[in-house]
Amino acid sequence: MNTSQSKVLPEPAKDLFGRPLRSLRVSVTDRCNLRCQYCMPEEEYVWLPRETLLTFKEIVFLTELFSEQGVDRVRITGGEPLLRKDLSSLIGMLQKNTRIKDIAMTTNGVLLAEHAQNLFDAGLHRITVSLDTLKPERFKALTRRDTLAQVFEGIESVGRIGFSGLKLDTVAMKGYNDDELIPLIEYGKRVNGEVRFIEYMDVGGANDWSADKVLSRKEILAMLTKHYGPIEPVAEISSAPAQRFRLPDGATFGIIPSTTMPFCSTCDRSRLTADGMWLLCLYAKSGLDLRKPIRDRRSREDLVSMIQSVWETRRDRGAEERKELETSTGRGQFIDIDRLRQDPHLEMHARGG
Repeated sequence: MNTSQSKVLPEPAKDLFGRPLRSLRVSVTDRCNLRCQYCMPEEEYVWLPRETLLTFKEIVFLTELFSEQGVDRVRITGGEPLLRKDLSSLIGMLQKNTRIKDIAMTTNGVLLAEHAQNLFDAGLHRITVSLDTLKPERFKALTRRDTLAQVFEGIESVGRIGFSGLKLDTVAMKGYNDDELIPLIEYGKRVNGEVRFIEYMDVGGANDWSADKVLSRKEILAMLTKHYGPIEPVAEISSAPAQRFRLPDGATFGIIPSTTMPFCSTCDRSRLTADGMWLLCLYAKSGLDLRKPIRDRRSREDLVSMIQSVWETRRDRGAEERKELETSTGRGQFIDIDRLRQDPHLEMHARGG
C-alpha cells in the first residue's frame, strides 16, 4: 500500500444534496467495557471476530484514500477505542497524513488516564469523553459498572498532560439526569471542558427509546436560562452537529438536537466500522464493504472509484426520516430488535456511534 501523499487539499466529493465528504469516524473495535442502557442495553453480545477487524495499516490506507476525496477530519471511536491494543501507534501513523487537519477521539474515559500521555505524544489533537452523570450510583445504574472514579481521573489527566479542546458529551434524558445540567456545566468549567448535551436518540429497537425520555433543546435552554440568566448563541459557520451557546460569565456549552432538529442537510460525516464497512449515516441499514477489496488486492484506482461513486449517489437523511416516522407512528424505530441481535453491524456499538 502506497501511503505517500501531497499537501494539496482536494476539492471534496459531494453527494446528491451537495453535502461534501469531510469527516470520517473510524471505529477501531466494537467491544466496550461499559453497558450503557441507551447504547448497549443487553449484557451479552456477539463480537466481531478479531481476524475481521481492519489492521492499523489498512485503516491508514483507507484514511489516505478518503483524504484524497476531501476528508480532513478523523474521529477515532469504538465501542471503546482504548480497548484496541497500542492505539497510540495508529494515531502516530494517521498524524503523518498532512491532509488530515484534526484527529480526535471519543472515549468513555475509564482507561483514559492510563493512555492519555501516549496519545498526546503520538499527536492526537482532541478528546471527547462521554459523561452522563456525576453521581456514582446513577453512573453504576446506567453503565452497570462502578468505574466513575476512573472516568474522573481520565478527564483530569487530559488538561494536566496538555490537551486542549476537551469536550464532555452528555446524553440528556428526562427522569435520569435532567437535574444535573447545571452541575455538569460547572464541572466542565473546573476541568476546562465544554459540555455538549445530546438529545436522546432513537438508533434502533434495543435501547427502549421513547419520546417521553427526550430532553429537548428548548427544554435544556429554558432550564439553563432560569439558572444562569440570558444565554446567547455563539455565531459561527460550522457543519458540526452541536449548536453552541455562551453563558453570562463567558463559559460555553453545546446542544446536539439530533432528535428534535435533525442536521441532515449539512451532514458531512460517514463511518468506517471496525471490520471495514463504510456507513454513510448513523441510521443506515447497510454499507459498502471496503475490507474485502483491500484484502483481495483490488487496485487503488478501483477503491477510489468505489468511494467516489457511493458518496456521489448518497441520499441518506436518516435522522429526518426517523423524525417523520416518529410523527406518523409514535416511535422512530427503524430496525426490529430481533434483527439487531442477528446482525452486529446494526448495533450502535458496532457502528462507530
